[in-house]
Amino acid sequence: MKGLSGTSVGRYELVRELGYGNMGTVYLARDPFTVRDVAVKVATLRGPGNARLARRREKLFINEAQAAQLLRHPNIVTTMDAGVDGDIHYIVMEYIPHAQTLERYCRPDNLLPVERVAAILLQCALALHYAHSRGVVHRDVKPSNILLTQDGQVKIVDFGVAFIERDDIDSTQVVGALGSPRYMSPEQIVEGVTTTRSDLFSLGSVAYELLTGTHPFAANTVPAVARRIVREPVTPLLQVRADLPEALGRIVDRTLRKLPDERYRTAMDLAGDIGLVHDEVRAALRDVSDARGLGQLSGLRFFAGFETSELLDVLEASTWERFAPGQEILAEGRRGDCFYVVASGKVSVRRGMVEVEVLGPGDSFGEVGLVRPGHEVARVVAAEEATVLRVGAGLIERASVGCQLRFHKAFLRAMARRVAGALGKVDVRG
Repeated sequence: MKGLSGTSVGRYELVRELGYGNMGTVYLARDPFTVRDVAVKVATLRGPGNARLARRREKLFINEAQAAQLLRHPNIVTTMDAGVDGDIHYIVMEYIPHAQTLERYCRPDNLLPVERVAAILLQCALALHYAHSRGVVHRDVKPSNILLTQDGQVKIVDFGVAFIERDDIDSTQVVGALGSPRYMSPEQIVEGVTTTRSDLFSLGSVAYELLTGTHPFAANTVPAVARRIVREPVTPLLQVRADLPEALGRIVDRTLRKLPDERYRTAMDLAGDIGLVHDEVRAALRDVSDARGLGQLSGLRFFAGFETSELLDVLEASTWERFAPGQEILAEGRRGDCFYVVASGKVSVRRGMVEVEVLGPGDSFGEVGLVRPGHEVARVVAAEEATVLRVGAGLIERASVGCQLRFHKAFLRAMARRVAGALGKVDVRG
């Protein structure tokens, strides 16, 4: 089917494509009645294949619409409408601007903090428990089907191959090995049988990737991955990443057991254990943060207005660094991938042999590389013994919307002070 951007389906005006796959294309759309943006998934029923394949796809579309209508949960994308316009089948869902799938956080160089991963897994487990309690098995839990909103909320999407275990719905069920082979459970691959515990195996694979950046059954081809899922035990999580809490290692390893009966009985049981780990990690984080000087951080003008929970997030993604007088902190010409806040002492910002400015407690530097990605920074050295807080660039994009706004305000305040200082120097020289 050719692109439908600029046309209408039902009452919805399709604006542009948001994404596409084998089963359909998702468009950003406008609902003229409510005057709000929505996401419209247009099913791909025709294409390469025969009439039997088209009927199968139609069944899956109807199945997705029925499954979605059964589910109303804060961690599951909300479906608002579904219909047929001529030969076009479509489903209307809530639009979540700027959401990212978990795929980007499954890379070794872009892993989320452990506390964030535990929070994500907890939300996923609770969402799956709700779906299972409504008789819906997702059958395709994977990183690309889990969205993370700007404020850190999970949204599970795409119930296109879901199995509905309800007496009142059976006419459109499609059985067999459905889903993504890399995230299927052994019983899905071998027998085409899916239970609620199959979803837990898939979530365990996602958890393993989020924590290590490596698929638990990694191989060069999809068939090889499938063989490993069926035949080979997983390498224990703590053998891959020894710094993780032991309890978290046991939880993830248990979800990846070959036999369903050896996994968690329900998603709520899994959520209970993850919740305990999350609380422990959070408590440990608070203890470490107190030791590092949460009070000192809150007293710095850069962080004026930040909530305590937001300061904890800052500290989790930061390191304290101490420099002797004359010691280089940043080399000139380096590409910016983090920024710094002076906690004590003074630092000198230089271009070549010229000192541009001297910064003290509460001042920041290096943020230009964040505002303009890839931009080279100036040279910064300690003018006297100084302690600085080094904050990872990834923190801002993963922070809540409120926290992001505080960062941007802090950056604007810092830039305004620099402009005022530069103008003052011009006046003096004039």
